[in-house]
Amino acid sequence: MIRRTLLLSLILLMPVGAMAQSAAPPLSATDRVAVPEPSAKALAYHRSGNLLWVANRAWGLLVPVLFLWTGFSGRMRDWAARIGRKWFFVVAIYWVIFTLVSTAIDLPRVYYEGFVRQHAYGLSNQTIGKWASDQTASLGITLVIGSLVLWIPYLLLARSPRRWWLYTTMLAIPFIILLQLITPIWIDPLFNKFGPMKDKALETELLQLADRSGIEGGRVFEVAKSEDTKQLNAYVNGFGATQRIVLWDTIIKAMDRPQLLTVMGHEMGHYVLRHVWQLIAVSTLAILVLLYAVYKLSDTLIGRYSGRFRFTSLADVASLPLILLLVVAVSLVMDPLTLAFARHIEHEADRFTLELTHDNHAFGTALVILQQENLGVPRPGRLYTWFRENHPPLGERIDFSNDYRPWESGQPLVYADRFK
Repeated sequence: MIRRTLLLSLILLMPVGAMAQSAAPPLSATDRVAVPEPSAKALAYHRSGNLLWVANRAWGLLVPVLFLWTGFSGRMRDWAARIGRKWFFVVAIYWVIFTLVSTAIDLPRVYYEGFVRQHAYGLSNQTIGKWASDQTASLGITLVIGSLVLWIPYLLLARSPRRWWLYTTMLAIPFIILLQLITPIWIDPLFNKFGPMKDKALETELLQLADRSGIEGGRVFEVAKSEDTKQLNAYVNGFGATQRIVLWDTIIKAMDRPQLLTVMGHEMGHYVLRHVWQLIAVSTLAILVLLYAVYKLSDTLIGRYSGRFRFTSLADVASLPLILLLVVAVSLVMDPLTLAFARHIEHEADRFTLELTHDNHAFGTALVILQQENLGVPRPGRLYTWFRENHPPLGERIDFSNDYRPWESGQPLVYADRFK
């Protein structure tokens, strides 16, 4: 369905774009926003990030293999069984032990990538105390949520060994929706301070823009993110009573009002165009494929290496590293597809804000600021885009912002029916 919709959209939009380009007057050099060349620091950050990406994927495969090949996962299950005795507590205790050991093993990598490297490239203001506090909070959330829900897929594995992957996927849908609901009010505030907008005039304009785009009852929050980072971000999240418009204080300082309005128009586009629901649908499909792959591949591996693994069934909680190993491996194949969909909806959000604001120059210059402040590379190459990029490359987005002006030639807008 998604692929068919995408193809139909391309077929419908290509003639519009062609007519707009032929009928609209050419932009002068001063009207167009130039795509800046990446700085030397941005290129170094990009290259080191590519090396880290490869290392992280290899590490994500190696650690589960070590847990399995050494039989350590089976030993952790035995420890959990001696402590918990009853099945539910065995699963929860195993999760706690597994998470603590994995966190300890992974700590040097996480510290380097999330703290040392960000400071080395001038992207972070975070103190070691704040970093440690955030890591502790994240660990606590992981321990609690995993302890509460891990028993569900393992119960399904035991009760329905041939259909557990389908039932687990079905139960994942309400869980994902619940996370979308509670994250803005219960999880995000654990890491940063959310407060009212200090610039009330800007807040009024944002709410007016939200009303024009069909978002009612939205609230605007400013996040004191500069205590952590120098990077820029803004977003719209939540459902119903938890719906909110969020701007980091870093982006408020870096951009002028027209630029901020176009950036928030992009974020509002995600909400109005129901991209959250589309992402939930795509995530559900991805989970289904991943779990089915685990189902099909796990029996062969367990049958061959059960002696080393120290378990004979996927329903044994000691199989968790095997499940994670297979998920990571299959994800490497699936990532280009899921990232392609993510880039599609980001492109449509760009279209939405341009049609909403008609301020191409402000949006183009906002993208330039994002590139420069976040050390982006505007044209990173196809392999990077396919395997790592969940947004269209910034160079392509700036080009689109320069060229997409159907209103100047009287062409219909794709999202005109969404605006008030």
